[in-house]
Amino acid sequence: MRYIKFKSLKKDWSVITFGCWQIAPSEGWGDICTPQSAEAVVKKALELGISAFDTAEGYGDGESERRLGKALGHKKQDVIIISKIWPDASLTTDDYHNRLNNSLKALNRDYVDVYLVHFPSNYFNSIEQSEKLCEIMEKIKKSGKAITVGLSNFKEQDLLRLGKGIEEFCINQVPYNILQREYEGETREICHKNEISYMAYSPTAQGLLAGRLSNEATSFPARKWNKLYQEPLLTNSKPVRSLINNIAEEIKTKPISVALAWVLDQKNILTAIVGSRKPDQVSEFAFAGNLKLSADHLNQLNNASNSFHEK
Repeated sequence: MRYIKFKSLKKDWSVITFGCWQIAPSEGWGDICTPQSAEAVVKKALELGISAFDTAEGYGDGESERRLGKALGHKKQDVIIISKIWPDASLTTDDYHNRLNNSLKALNRDYVDVYLVHFPSNYFNSIEQSEKLCEIMEKIKKSGKAITVGLSNFKEQDLLRLGKGIEEFCINQVPYNILQREYEGETREICHKNEISYMAYSPTAQGLLAGRLSNEATSFPARKWNKLYQEPLLTNSKPVRSLINNIAEEIKTKPISVALAWVLDQKNILTAIVGSRKPDQVSEFAFAGNLKLSADHLNQLNNASNSFHEK
């Protein structure tokens, strides 16, 4: 596993971050991950060298945070924990602190390493709201209950409304994979210029690029909502998926590792977030933490991706 030293964090951040949406009941993934399974999969991630864990108060109404904290046990101080506030909180310092305190209680921890605003939506669609957000997050950071702060799903206009307050943030967690690249262009340039790194979530397109497409896999609401699982994109993506499978066979690895290695090679990517409720799947994707694709394979994948996006 490769690791990164990042900003003011003293701990090493693995290039693969374990995503904890699936380890708790949710509308997107149902209620099929037991507390025992959640503990097993988190412990497997630790065993394989993953040192960062991404959760949120909105994942199972705090149940993801609770299960993560319990599963980490005495290791919880050794890892990087990222959590997120749902933006429906009133735009006051007190409400943001109360939300963060609830997350800390669930995690059984005194602080989070990174605290993100889950998405902008229409909650920060004015300069005044955005400036207030910057003030609140600065106070959160000064309180010591979050070592650093960031954003999630903020695009070009959302970022510009932050003004000089953008300097408070060091992360933008965004959906990014070889089939989903809308956070390139100006959004990425603004982030890169302001030293805001990307945490790429859905780097395997919610498993679509993992080389298996079973009826069980497509039955989850989270995938039914995903346009990449719908026509015509599902058919249009077949050449990309086939190429990933072929490269994986050629270099004797799993397709999921190839998909992740492509993401990790892209500009401004700090880490790729991958979730699962199955320990054996963690073993598959953790391998990508050491995988570097050849220039030829990257070129093939870039060409295939460009062709997909031109359709």
